[in-house]
Amino acid sequence: MTLPQDIIDWIKDYSEKNNNLKLVVGVSGGVDSALVSTLCAMTGIDTHVVSMPIHQKENQLSLAKQHIEWLKSKFQNVYTHEHDLTESFEHYKNTMMVYDDSLGWANTRSRFRMITLYLIANYCKGIVVGTGNKVEDFGVGFFTKYGDGGVDISPIADLTKTEVRNMAKKVGVIDGIIQAKPTDGLWDDGRTDEDQIGATYKELEWAMQQKDLNKKLIDFKGREKEVFQILKKFNKQNLHKMNPIPIYKVPEILK
Repeated sequence: MTLPQDIIDWIKDYSEKNNNLKLVVGVSGGVDSALVSTLCAMTGIDTHVVSMPIHQKENQLSLAKQHIEWLKSKFQNVYTHEHDLTESFEHYKNTMMVYDDSLGWANTRSRFRMITLYLIANYCKGIVVGTGNKVEDFGVGFFTKYGDGGVDISPIADLTKTEVRNMAKKVGVIDGIIQAKPTDGLWDDGRTDEDQIGATYKELEWAMQQKDLNKKLIDFKGREKEVFQILKKFNKQNLHKMNPIPIYKVPEILK
């Protein structure tokens, strides 16, 4: 048994136990979504691959299209959907400009994509398959709450970025995607994940391996100290994304 096959079997098992649900995956031109959509296609289950550009950079859109064509050429169970959401997003933005906020608009792009995926999932009787990796989902919380964080299952959330790239190579994802700089594609200036976080995924993987985020910064020096501080900062400020939603429990005396 290999790790890719075990993930494939895990996805199949979930689908079969839930009325043979189809699989819906958003693709962006990045390695995470390329790997997940490939693993989904390898299950043999109907896999709906969705491209949803919003002011997308041409190189990202080109990689997404190349991946979609590659999937279609290899798997007969792959169905593709391409919907440019730029006009819809701009109309909404103009309507809500009284709440103008750059981060708010970036998150709104992600949420537009989420509602599109769930509309398609409802239509084809499927589930939305997440594409977040371990560093994003449980290290720095680098995802949009109820955006790309709004999914039904997460097949690669226990894999680091390095493990994602290695597995992508094994299953045949095109090299251009594997080598591309990671980006969430939510900003007009094309900033990368590293630009936003201030550290590479390789560095963040090292920091996460330290296990105890309560270690004192004096335990580290130089760049290691900087990276560990970055991880701690993002982890603390994004815990509300990574932890379950707080639920108020009615005290017995008040029932």
